[in-house]
Amino acid sequence: MDQKKTENIDMKQYGMVLALIAVFLIFAAMTGGKNMSPTNINNLIMQNSYVVILAVGMLLCVLTGNVDLGVGSIVALCGAVVGIIIVDYKMSMWAAILAALVVGTLSGMFVGFFVSKLSIPPFIVTLASMLIGRGLTYTLLRAQTKGPLPVSYNFIGAGFLPTMKIPFGTGTMDLVSIGVAVVASVLIILTELKNIRTKKKYGFPNNPMWQIILKECMILMVVWFFFYKLSRYNGIPFVLVIMGILVAVYHFITSRTVAGRQIYALGGNAKAARLSGINTKKVFFWVYTNMGILCAVAGIVLSARNGSATPKAGDQFEMDAIASCYIGGAATTGGVGTIIGAVVGAFIMGILNNGMSLYGWSTDIQKIVKGAVLLGAVTIDLISKRKK
Repeated sequence: MDQKKTENIDMKQYGMVLALIAVFLIFAAMTGGKNMSPTNINNLIMQNSYVVILAVGMLLCVLTGNVDLGVGSIVALCGAVVGIIIVDYKMSMWAAILAALVVGTLSGMFVGFFVSKLSIPPFIVTLASMLIGRGLTYTLLRAQTKGPLPVSYNFIGAGFLPTMKIPFGTGTMDLVSIGVAVVASVLIILTELKNIRTKKKYGFPNNPMWQIILKECMILMVVWFFFYKLSRYNGIPFVLVIMGILVAVYHFITSRTVAGRQIYALGGNAKAARLSGINTKKVFFWVYTNMGILCAVAGIVLSARNGSATPKAGDQFEMDAIASCYIGGAATTGGVGTIIGAVVGAFIMGILNNGMSLYGWSTDIQKIVKGAVLLGAVTIDLISKRKK
């Protein structure tokens, strides 16, 4: 592989990070910097936490060449279970969380059974789960909101880690947030150095040094900007810890484990995967079961942040999760995509929603813009493949 081709691949891989920065700066100019305030950065993370969680699970579905249309309804159903157990039955939050996780798991297994065992197309099964899940939510809640939920439970979606505030400028700064930014920066640099050494060891071409430095500077700039802004507010949201753990775990699964490689193989060529000995039915089953579990996590986070369970919770979350994966570089045919790309795509969607709201655009215009962005991302991906 020549150097020019290597550069093209790398720039495409990290083009989404550039897009994220560009979109953010465009709205910073349009809103007079309102989207750059510490309060708004905190809101951006909290408002998009459940989309990021769902995007992580959705990517696995997309890698198989399919999607899950029922995630929004299952999020609402799991939140409803929490609300009923805590408010109506006066049970502990831990019992409610466990029940929500069980419901989410069973919902995922329900989809996985029809997809893997009966070979029903995922589109049809998940469309059915979307309708069934929303109907069950309205039935259980009787079209009412269940709340308020306990403060200890609300901490999951709206709480912050302990802080160490010091005077800084006209306000204060949290040293814990800065410390996390330092640790994250060191890990990012060490990971890149390890990748360089690994490529050299096995004779793979490395990207030009200027490109590596540019990429690292870009990523570190985003990390420091976010954590600095958080340090000027209330510190690190607890939900950010949940997101960080999930992203790290699923990044490891998809990039370093046999299970992850099997998903990519299935999406790349299902017939070849079966012939190579991969149990594709088993892969389908655990991918959709996993999606159900993450729906439960998202439902818990959403109800905790809202302080209540509502019948309309999770409305159109499936669209944001699917769009996040495709905007983040996942292929429509499956077999191509990364967890980090899906997370970046989720934040691009979040920045679009946040920026358009701050600028005063109506929800109707916001839907048009988001639809155009999704269509553009998929079109660019397909056109680039046809040119190869």
